[in-house]
Amino acid sequence: MLTAMSSEPEHQIGVGTPDAFQRLWTPHRMAYIQGEGKPTGPGAEDGCPFCSIPGKSDEDGLIITRGREVYAVLNLYPYNGGHLLVVPYRHVADYTDLTGSETAELAELTKQAMIAIRRASGAHGFNIGMNQGVAAGAGIAPHLHQHVVPRWGGDANFMPVVGHTKVLPQLLADTRRMLADHWPA
Repeated sequence: MLTAMSSEPEHQIGVGTPDAFQRLWTPHRMAYIQGEGKPTGPGAEDGCPFCSIPGKSDEDGLIITRGREVYAVLNLYPYNGGHLLVVPYRHVADYTDLTGSETAELAELTKQAMIAIRRASGAHGFNIGMNQGVAAGAGIAPHLHQHVVPRWGGDANFMPVVGHTKVLPQLLADTRRMLADHWPA
């Protein structure tokens, strides 16, 4: 709809200089950008989501599997469908502070995540890694977490490259259920 004051469509008014781009508004991401829900101290009582998630049901917490010292959970802000995090239960910031058994279980759940994602969605490859500290890009630096991001040949299609938009074809709850169903026994 055009307004009487402007030749721009109403949904484009106030977005800057008119251009050929359509806008996909994602105001829910502002909470992430502004740091809402980021921990202020060393545990769930101080707002650490990785400390509070294990207290929820698997469905409500988007937990895919629980180990003895580490769990796997879907990323709320995924780069690709199936993007998950492998997280120690213990609130620890640095990889060097993990115990030997935590390190071993984190590695094992990472391997299991790759198996489950391949079974569920036929991923061709993976980006796996940690951002250690705020300077390295960690969104929640006080609680270590490893990213497991599935990749497919051609997944860098025109949407993110040209349209600066990521298309995720599945709801997080459905992705959680699919990966949990394919997790190695």
